[in-house]
Amino acid sequence: MKLLHKDIEKDSAGQVTLMPEEAEDMWHTYNLLQVGDSLRASTIRKVQTESPTGSVGSSRIRTTLTLSVETIDFDSQACQLRVKGTNLEENQYVKMGAYHTIELEANRKFTLAKKSWDSIVLDRIEQACDPTQKADVAAVVMQEGLANVVLVTSAMTLLRAKVEVTIPRKRRGSCTQHEKALERFYEAVMQAILRHINFDVVKCMLVASPGFVKDQFITYLFREAVRQDNKVLLENRPKFMLVHSSSGHKYSLKEILSDPAVTNMLSDTKAAGEVKILDDFYKMLQHEPDRAFYGLAHVEKADEALAIDTLLISDKLFRHQEIAMRSRYVRLVDSVRDNGGSVRLFSSLHVSGEQLTQLSGVAAILRFPIADLSEPEDDSSSDED
Repeated sequence: MKLLHKDIEKDSAGQVTLMPEEAEDMWHTYNLLQVGDSLRASTIRKVQTESPTGSVGSSRIRTTLTLSVETIDFDSQACQLRVKGTNLEENQYVKMGAYHTIELEANRKFTLAKKSWDSIVLDRIEQACDPTQKADVAAVVMQEGLANVVLVTSAMTLLRAKVEVTIPRKRRGSCTQHEKALERFYEAVMQAILRHINFDVVKCMLVASPGFVKDQFITYLFREAVRQDNKVLLENRPKFMLVHSSSGHKYSLKEILSDPAVTNMLSDTKAAGEVKILDDFYKMLQHEPDRAFYGLAHVEKADEALAIDTLLISDKLFRHQEIAMRSRYVRLVDSVRDNGGSVRLFSSLHVSGEQLTQLSGVAAILRFPIADLSEPEDDSSSDED
C-alpha cells in the first residue's frame, strides 16, 4: 500500500489518499472503512444513452464517484472489496443520492474521508504502508491425500490452494495403485507450490505433516526438480523446512507456528509473535489465573488498576457498527498504551486471531495479580465492586 496524501486536522477529521498494490491491501482497507465515511474512487458505471434517432442503448463508462459508505463487503478468499453507498457529488452520469457499488482495484488510488481518525485506523495505515510487512512465510500442511498451501502475511493467513487426491490402501502383494496415487498427489502439490508461491518474497517454506509424508514429499519434489531442471525450486531449497503437524488441515498451522524451531526462524514475523503471545496468555491462565484476564469488563477493570502489561485484542472488534462500542475498544487501547503497556492487535484472519475471538476478542496479561475479579464475565454488572 502506498500513502499518496494525508490531511488530518487537529480535531481528527480529514482524509487520506492511498493506493492498494496487492491483494492483502484490500484487507487493510476493509479494516479502515466504516459506515458513514466518504470514499472517492474510480469506478465503472453502466449508463443509458439515447441516439439522435431516438434509439436507446447502454454503455459502460469509467468515472470517479464519491460515496457515503453504507455497506462494506469483503471476500477473504478472493481478497475483493466492494463498497456500496449513495453518491455525494453529482456528475454527468450519476445523480446526487443515487446508489452505486465501487469495487476497489489494485493500483488505482482512492481517497477516504472520516469525521474522526482514531489511533487504531492510523496504526493500520502505518502497518499497511510498511514495506517490511509482507508475505514472507509460506506453508504446506499435508497428510496422505490432503494438502493446504498457505501464505502467512503480517495481517492474514491466505489459503492459496487445497489439494485432495483419493489414495487407495496398500493391498497385500501389490502397492502399485497406492504408489501411483501418491505420485499424482505429490505432483499436484508441487504444481500448487510453483503456481502460488513467490520465492522472491517468501523467506521460509514450511512443509508439515504427521509421520513421514513430508519427508517423502520433499524427496519427490527435489528429485523432480533435478529431473526437470527447475531452477526456482533448486535455488530455493535452503528455504524449505520440515516440521511435524498432527494433521493436514489448516487449523494445524497454529501448532506449527508454535514449534520453537519455527519460532526462532520466524522471530521477525508478526504471525509468529501473535502465536507466542497467545501461548504466554494461556500458560498464565493455567498457572497464575489472577494475572490473565479476558472479556471486556474484566480487562477494563484491570486497566483501571493500571495492571495491564500486554493487551491482546482482535481487529474484528474495531469493525463494530455501534460507534459507542467501537470507541470503548479504542479508549481501552489508548489507555493501555498511555500507561506503559504493550498492545498486540490480532488479525481475525490468522489462526491465533480466530482463537482469541473465542475469548470474546480481548484478553490481557497483567503486571501483578488482581484476585477479586473471578466472577463470570458480565458487561452489564461492571459496577459489581
